[in-house]
Order: sequence, then structure tokens, then C-alpha cells
Amino acid sequence: MLRVRPATGTDVPEIEELIARSARALSEGYYTPAQVESLLRFVFGTDTQLIDDGTYFVAERDAHLVGAGGWSRRRTLFGGDRMKDLEDPLLDPHAEPARIRAFFVDPGAARQGVARRLFDECRRAAAAAEFSTLTLVATLPGEPLYQALGFQVTERFQLNLPDGVEVPVARMSRGVI
Repeated sequence: MLRVRPATGTDVPEIEELIARSARALSEGYYTPAQVESLLRFVFGTDTQLIDDGTYFVAERDAHLVGAGGWSRRRTLFGGDRMKDLEDPLLDPHAEPARIRAFFVDPGAARQGVARRLFDECRRAAAAAEFSTLTLVATLPGEPLYQALGFQVTERFQLNLPDGVEVPVARMSRGVI
């Protein structure tokens, strides 16, 4: 049985471990090991603002964390605490899209509906907050999931990370409904 609940600060160490496991295993065939390690060093990680806002969720099965993901009403589009500015202003739900953020699934639970359950929770919450559209930046391994959830690619670009590594990603969007 899968249980989805809001993440708390005490979940952060386990979320960080999940992120590393997920990125390393599920990026195989999409990114080089150097790209994955650079993403883990500079981009991926917990955004504690999402936890503080109550918009980041974890999925548990048999008391083990098998997924995490959230949405945001704030300007930041992607990345954890280590890459954010101190200020992260609120979005206008009537003029700007909510952000879908930081979805990671344990490799042993991949393709079992975990990410879809997390997304459904996020979509409902964003709709309740009066957002009409959703946007995200997808990694290459995440792109098929988001396409299956109804997102369409609106832009492809490269992340140029501080160590000189380039990582292709895609901005995607869809309606809340």
C-alpha cells in the first residue's frame, strides 16, 4: 500500500538519499556518470522552502520512502537549497504557472505509479490554490513520465554547471485540469 503525505524536516536526510539513488540508477542511458554527479553536486537536492510551504510530499510503502515530489507557488523553477537565491517570491496564480518540482522515485519502485500519485496530489493542490497551468524543467529520464502526465515540451536547453558539465533538459507545461 502506498501512502502519500506532506514531507517534514525530519524527512530531509532520507529524501537526500533517495535523490542520489534515483538519479544514479534512473539516469543510466540518458546521462553520463559525470553529468549525473554534477547534477547531484550543483542542482539536485531538497528545497526546504517546499517543505516549509507544505507543498512537498513523500510516498511511503511499508514504512520506506519510495518517492518524493512537489509543487510550488514560488518563482524558483528547479533545484535544491544549494542553488537557490535567498529570496523566492510568490507567483501570481492568475498570471503565472505553478511549478512542479523535484520528483524522485526509488529505482526499486520505478514505473509502479509512485510519481503519478505524487503528481495527482500536486495537481489537486495547485488547482485549489487557483493556478490554471503547471510548468517544470524535466531531465531526460523524467521527460517520458511528464509526457505521460500530459506535459508538452515548450523549450529545450542546456544547464551549464559550475564544473563545466553541460546537461540537456526540457521545459514542459500543461493545464492543471
